[in-house]
Amino acid sequence: MTDEGYFPRGRSLLRAVHEERVVGLFYGQRALAVGALDPRNFVGTIQSSAGRRAPFRRLQRTADAFETVFFGSRAEADRMLARVDRMHERVSGELQHDSGPYAAGTPFAAFDPELMLWTVAVTFDSAQVFYELFVRELSAAERDQLWQEYRRFGILFGMPASAAPRSYAEFRAWFGQRLASDEMHLTPEARYTGRAIAFEIPMGRGRALAKRIHDAIMRGALPPRVRELYGLRWSAADARRFRACVAFVRAGRRLAPRVLTHGSCHVSYVQTAAVERARLRDGRPTPQVPEPGTLQPVPARAS
Repeated sequence: MTDEGYFPRGRSLLRAVHEERVVGLFYGQRALAVGALDPRNFVGTIQSSAGRRAPFRRLQRTADAFETVFFGSRAEADRMLARVDRMHERVSGELQHDSGPYAAGTPFAAFDPELMLWTVAVTFDSAQVFYELFVRELSAAERDQLWQEYRRFGILFGMPASAAPRSYAEFRAWFGQRLASDEMHLTPEARYTGRAIAFEIPMGRGRALAKRIHDAIMRGALPPRVRELYGLRWSAADARRFRACVAFVRAGRRLAPRVLTHGSCHVSYVQTAAVERARLRDGRPTPQVPEPGTLQPVPARAS
């Protein structure tokens, strides 16, 4: 029997969504920026990561792991899942500083069902947002199918099925309430890092226009509550720029040959990490992740 993986081509909507390269090139940054609003998620990640000096290299490793599960055979996915499981066993501790509603001493762990759901939620939400922006709007049935497949994705990584909303409608109600709640808080380090991840992606020379388009889309794709917490400006001119850039990318996707628009984004991830590595070597590093508690709180200002 052919090993078609956990998300077989032609039957899996999750796979179809992530085979769109315009999704693969954007969703990870947005997911990290939104995910940082839970201090336990952010602090737990950076305290347990060796990727502070090269955050985009870490993002590449995460994206590659996800693509292995999205696109690989079950054997390939299982090997990756076992590797991630071993890494997650080392991710646990306590917050060292008060962080919004979470007092110092609040525990965190990679296998905490609530934090696993949060990671799945921001990833799913980001993938859906960019697919519907650049490709097409999903039907109600398709949105529910995509959420059910994302539930399975989370379960593969160890999330209990009981931790996740059972339907897309339940997910949207839960996610909307969570984003609006007082539980969402950006530590100074999370605000600095989330903005850097979203808007300081390393690009090669001659990519100034691509960078402006990327940043305009990323800003517009963030939920209003998230923009507010990051202190990001949102004006009528920003909204017009966002719509124009989305239309430009949609048109480019339609006109480009399928070989350029579909498939793994691994090569692009590697190229981004290579630019980051070269800048670090030349003394021009991309913004690096600060240690928790090292930055002073600064009121969010629109910028």
